[in-house]
Amino acid sequence: MATAPSPNPQTPFDQELYALVLDTAPRLFAVVQVCDEGQLDADGWVVAWGLADHDGPTHVISLDGRARLTLASPDRALRHYRDRPGITTRLVWLTQPAAA
Repeated sequence: MATAPSPNPQTPFDQELYALVLDTAPRLFAVVQVCDEGQLDADGWVVAWGLADHDGPTHVISLDGRARLTLASPDRALRHYRDRPGITTRLVWLTQPAAA
C-alpha cells in the first residue's frame, strides 16, 4: 500500500515540485445563480463548476453532469446560464492554496 507524501516537502527537489504544482494548477470556480439578489429572502445555488487554465481553455461542467463546455474564458460560462428571468449569474472563485 502506497503512503501519501508529506504535506511539507523535505528536500529542495520536493519543494521545487510543490512550487511547480502550485504555479501551474488551474483555478477552480463555481457558476452561481441568485434569485432576488439584494433582498432579505435572496437565494443562491451552484449550477456548474469550472477549471480555468493559465494560458488555455476553460472547462465547465454542469452540476448534473449533462453539460460540458470548453470555452475561451471563464466569463463565457455566464452566457450559458443567463437565460432565466429574475435570476442573476456570477462566478465565485475558490482561492488557490498557499501550499500543497
